Amino acid sequence: MCGRYATARSRQELLEEFHIEVDETWGQDGQDLLRADYNAAPTKQLPAVLERAEPTAEESTPVRRLRMLRWGLVPSWAKDPSIGNRMINARVETADEKPSFRRAFAKRRCLLPADGYYEWYTGEDKKKQPFFITPKDHGILPLAGLYELWKSPEDEWVWTFTILTTQAVDQVGHIHDRMPMTVTDPDAWLDPGFKDPKSVLVPAMSGELEAFPVSKAVGNVRNNGPSLIKPLSHGNDEGEALF
Repeated sequence: MCGRYATARSRQELLEEFHIEVDETWGQDGQDLLRADYNAAPTKQLPAVLERAEPTAEESTPVRRLRMLRWGLVPSWAKDPSIGNRMINARVETADEKPSFRRAFAKRRCLLPADGYYEWYTGEDKKKQPFFITPKDHGILPLAGLYELWKSPEDEWVWTFTILTTQAVDQVGHIHDRMPMTVTDPDAWLDPGFKDPKSVLVPAMSGELEAFPVSKAVGNVRNNGPSLIKPLSHGNDEGEALF
């Protein structure tokens, strides 16, 4: 399961990293909706990269976009948006078959720019310790996701997403048995016309990641800020990585 992550890159970094053509992270009143979030949690509006054609364009060429989506996928057929609270993750083993995800898996795929994600490790004393799992090279970790559009009774479109997960590999499995997916070919993954999306999916490999204990303050969604991803001190200023 992936239930919390950090996404704190600047707009310019995201525009350049993902070759964004249209920036849709501004509100109708001109308000900047893109903010650093070190405690990204379900129901929050978070940045996502996706490709979608212009609704009024004669040609159906997809356009690369950066926009805010709410975490917790609401299928188009849902009667109530509260179903999204149970749809924060989709198992990659079955996402292309489950009614809730298969349409999105076929043509509505996205990437969630992350600095890393949190998992809770249960020790022998049964106490839970949060760990932050992040790229060793400090690069952006693009989590593989699916998005959907749901029309509310007020005729408003609600954009939501879920994160794909898989069985944890190598050392990551010592912390939690599931881990998020990423992709080998972002262009193919984002292309709505690409017919073999599973072929470009890979686990966020442990060999490229490091994990270290962080403050239990991350457990409260109201807490935020860069201190949440700072390693806990274990006799030194840097903290001690698990692997």
